[in-house]
Amino acid sequence: MTDETAKPGSPLPHRQPAPSGLKLLLEIGPLLIFFGVYSYAGIYMATAVFIPVTIATLVASRYIFGKVGILPLVTGIFVIVFGGLTLYLADDTFIKMKPTLVYLLFSAAALVGLAFNWTVWKQLFGEVFQLTDEGWRKMQFRWGCFFLAMAILNEIIWRSLSTDFWVAFKVFGVLPLTFIFAMAQMPLVKRHGLVESGANSNTSTTNGVDGAS
Repeated sequence: MTDETAKPGSPLPHRQPAPSGLKLLLEIGPLLIFFGVYSYAGIYMATAVFIPVTIATLVASRYIFGKVGILPLVTGIFVIVFGGLTLYLADDTFIKMKPTLVYLLFSAAALVGLAFNWTVWKQLFGEVFQLTDEGWRKMQFRWGCFFLAMAILNEIIWRSLSTDFWVAFKVFGVLPLTFIFAMAQMPLVKRHGLVESGANSNTSTTNGVDGAS
């Protein structure tokens, strides 16, 4: 019979790393469920399910990874507030406006931060990328512009097109656009990346940014 309790001089037991795709699944899972429920039961039922599922994924992220990214956390708070208003007032305008406000918040944090020489992106993604100061400023500016463009796009779509189209775009439009944009930043990462001697490189290109949906 073996004793798995750590003994003096032996390495402490540690949690096994989570599967690489689990974080992405937790971030996009609520959107997929939202789309599925909407297809059968409409916007209000989808919103009613979206709120607890979002909370559950935040709790799961905290348990599995030991922390919750700031972008998914902020997005989750907006889901709770604006989803709650949607259900309480029976007005789907609130849940449709939620992405716009989230995108504007992230865009303002990025662009206004640059005006005050605050590299927010370095604070958020410093564990993922190692960049020069110039690289961080360029990346932050690009993402700030991207989020601003997504806010404008969301406003155009929900105000001028059907709810069916808006819901489909949230899943099948926003995610691919975000992924493509993130991949387009790889030349910048390579050009302004720092190489740490003796360190193995391990990066994830889209950690955190999908939460904005």
